[in-house]
Amino acid sequence: MSVVVLGVGGGIAAYKACLLSRLLSEAGHEVHVVPTQAALKFVGRPTWEALSGHPVHTEVFDDVPGVEHIRLAEHADIVVVAPATADLMARIAGGHADDLLTTTILATSAPVLLAPAMHTGMWRNAATVDNVATLRRHGIVVKNPASGRLTGRDSGPGRLPDPDEIAEFVDLLLAEPECVDAMTQQDLAGRRIVISLGGTREAIDPVRYLGNASSGRMGRAIAQVAAARGADVHIVAAHTDVPMPSGVQITHIDSTEDLATVMDDLARHADVVIQAVAAADFAPVAAETKIKKHEGDDATGATMTLHLHQTPDVLARICSQSVQNRVVVGFAAETTPDRDQLLTLAQAKLARKGCDLLVVNDVSGGKVFGTAGTDITMVHQQGPGRRITGSKSQAAVAILDEVFALLATQ
Repeated sequence: MSVVVLGVGGGIAAYKACLLSRLLSEAGHEVHVVPTQAALKFVGRPTWEALSGHPVHTEVFDDVPGVEHIRLAEHADIVVVAPATADLMARIAGGHADDLLTTTILATSAPVLLAPAMHTGMWRNAATVDNVATLRRHGIVVKNPASGRLTGRDSGPGRLPDPDEIAEFVDLLLAEPECVDAMTQQDLAGRRIVISLGGTREAIDPVRYLGNASSGRMGRAIAQVAAARGADVHIVAAHTDVPMPSGVQITHIDSTEDLATVMDDLARHADVVIQAVAAADFAPVAAETKIKKHEGDDATGATMTLHLHQTPDVLARICSQSVQNRVVVGFAAETTPDRDQLLTLAQAKLARKGCDLLVVNDVSGGKVFGTAGTDITMVHQQGPGRRITGSKSQAAVAILDEVFALLATQ
């Protein structure tokens, strides 16, 4: 069980921290909520105590004998602040220690994650920009806010990311604390990364399609971690079962033909292309009108024939583009439980496609698709590399570490 100190700033998004507290508790973490005095104007102390199961304090003098700020600082495995307001971030960046939350942050050696939420103008203000840079320089992870509808009628960057997304990020930082350095140093800043994900849908007729079991979770995890490391991320999303991460551009597509058209353009202007989409190798020759089923008492068990045509090999097309100093990562989902054969198939595909890195896993028996966990092996031209077993977020960190290393050699 990990100890999570959940700080809550005084913004309207404080109500979303209630769900975040519940999600963290349900994941098995021991949650201690430390709101600011302003946060209590939005959500009262009894709510936080009921959700966390622990007493809630806001000031150092609330429990003098317990020296609460030091106790929390020493026992915390991670400190999360959601929402982190502009004022609160300014005080943390300046090293202030004028309430329980800022004092705890100043005293802790645990990773600190801030999830900002504020009006777009405040987020883009030069003072806030400088404060974010200072916070990152001090080793604090600042997750960029989401874009969308704000309080009132305004819209733009400044929304608190969904609690589910923040909770996933907390689990990642707890499991992979070494990735904090890459996020605070923004080691992928200035890099344009295009990530395709999800499963394509190939039309049979105007109302039916052929699809696959890909959920988009792996590509989503890569996009989320890449954005946290400073990259300019553009997602090309086929059908997915999960919401897309905040702080990225998104283009939606349906079929492999759509994918080929979009990627032909985006891939030419990218520093990194990660082809995590499950694209169909074959698509039906689609009927122009709805195909009617057989009717009648003797129709049960009747069959029909679909004519299939081969779809474009999008990964090979990307690799054949004349683009200098670009890294291309492909994925291979195989159905052989024999690891030696799995790696042999991956090595052959890597050579055939011409990509710089291939990520391969065994999906036989429905494994991996739609789950939070994965088992991948990264394959280079020189042979198989690291094997990662764990969450898809952990795999995303490893893949992007490999991408960063490849970029450094160009």
